[in-house]
Amino acid sequence: MTELDELAELAKRRGFFFQSNEAYGGTAGFYTYGPEGAALKRNLEDTWRDIFVREEGHMELEAPTVMPEAVFEASGHLDGFDDMIIECAECGATHRADHLVEDEIEGIEDAEAYDPEEVGQLIADHEIECPSCGAPLADEPVEEFNLMFGTNIGPGSSSPGYLRPETAQGIFVEFPRLKEYARNQLPFGVAQIGRAYRNEISPRRALVRVREFTQAELEHFIDPEHDEPPLERVADVEVPLYSAEAQQADDGEMETYTIREAVDKGVIASDWVAYYLGRSMEFYERIGIDMERFRYRQHLPGELAHYAADCWDAETELGGNWIEVTGFAYRSDYDLKKHGEYSEEDFTLFRQYDEKKTVERATVDPDMSYLGPEFGGKAGDIADALEALAGRDRSAFEGEEVTVDVDGESYTVPVEKTGFTVEEQTESGEHITPHVVEPSFGVGRLVYSVLIHSHGSDVVDDEERSFLELPADMAPTTVAVFPLMTKDGLDDRAEAVARQLRAEGFEVAYDDTGNIGRRYRRQDEVGTPYCVTVDYETQEDDTVTVRERDSTDQERVALDELPAALRRLVAGESLSDL
Repeated sequence: MTELDELAELAKRRGFFFQSNEAYGGTAGFYTYGPEGAALKRNLEDTWRDIFVREEGHMELEAPTVMPEAVFEASGHLDGFDDMIIECAECGATHRADHLVEDEIEGIEDAEAYDPEEVGQLIADHEIECPSCGAPLADEPVEEFNLMFGTNIGPGSSSPGYLRPETAQGIFVEFPRLKEYARNQLPFGVAQIGRAYRNEISPRRALVRVREFTQAELEHFIDPEHDEPPLERVADVEVPLYSAEAQQADDGEMETYTIREAVDKGVIASDWVAYYLGRSMEFYERIGIDMERFRYRQHLPGELAHYAADCWDAETELGGNWIEVTGFAYRSDYDLKKHGEYSEEDFTLFRQYDEKKTVERATVDPDMSYLGPEFGGKAGDIADALEALAGRDRSAFEGEEVTVDVDGESYTVPVEKTGFTVEEQTESGEHITPHVVEPSFGVGRLVYSVLIHSHGSDVVDDEERSFLELPADMAPTTVAVFPLMTKDGLDDRAEAVARQLRAEGFEVAYDDTGNIGRRYRRQDEVGTPYCVTVDYETQEDDTVTVRERDSTDQERVALDELPAALRRLVAGESLSDL
């Protein structure tokens, strides 16, 4: 049994995650987090907030998961948020075409970057068959399939909307208000943890490729000409980098750099992306990622999203495959400009100059008494086009006539009728469209990675045990409390200890079923770092046995010192130091 199979069995049996709606046959691409998984996921999200919201001083919002169609017209998702689909004519099964190519053809790992025609040709050349029924797929077309879930907002179909495919758009569309909360001062960041939806063609690999998932995203708005990240905070952090250049070389390999070295050598082009690559290392280590199975991989040119000027993925190794768990993108000003163009809101921010400047500005004041009779209903659009042209190319007005384009048609206007002039103006600042740096974390994939990386086994007292070596502050349960026996008042005393620890803020499990060794094994398997046993000695001297998961060592601790002792253990002290 592979480690992925072992984890899948453990996850279902112990309540970490399982396929949703199993009573009705299950729904592909949807998973329910059980009691253990929901707690682990919550702890991971709290750690993310601690680092990327509280410590960085950013704000957080919670936006709706359904948004109107206009949002996704502006963002480009209606036209460009597609995957490649192929349908088997024999059995009707649909498959993601680029994944078939990656699975069946050795050496191809990034078929998503190919055109559908290229993928179709590869399927034909390598005689790839339908995984469901074995029929040949060579003659089937490879088409683009939009991944968004559509819906209607309100009765009828007059207000189409979509479930958001990323949480980011909920931040971008609110920028005109968010900039006021930031007192119109750059830089500032806005975070959000929430659900997103993608109608995946072929959901697979448990929590890796699903149709509903949780993202933890940060949109950091910056002035690209003036704002610089505090690189000194992460300059000496070592990061494992698999650059685009290394991926394209015959013998290219992942290399380890400090952030300072990676920036100085141009391996990471954006200082802001470099900062968040360095900053995120603490997060991955704190949640329990095995850093021997972790890397940052730069996107190849053909992989870059429509909005990204540069992008790196954090990847973890799971079952022999590298899986993206975070994307770090420099989105430039794409999103805010698009929403500014499509809406009537101001998505710019006013930047004050240190000193006022005197500049020459080209302006127009068209003679509408000429434009109206001459061009009819197009007069207003022509006036707007003249104003835009004057702002970008004043030389166009140097002759006797000037030509502008409106809706694909050219219109010529005498310069004397445009009111063109160049004037000196004193300005105190300018409106700029901020750029955006985005670290986007896939919470489910991180939960899955943490579980796989922490899953282990060993032999204790001639018996094999399975355990999750989770960090203490990530574990769903911090401490389990047992009575040695369910008689002589030991169970009542143990229940009182459990109540006390809960009142002290600990996540506590109480278990009095089976022998003590079996109870230890159950808690080891769900990653509980500490177990407390109430025994007959407790009745005599008010001490309990504290057992540590990883070493299985035990120490006696006084009951009145127990909460403080557990806090010291969670903070990193060893059991022998108590």
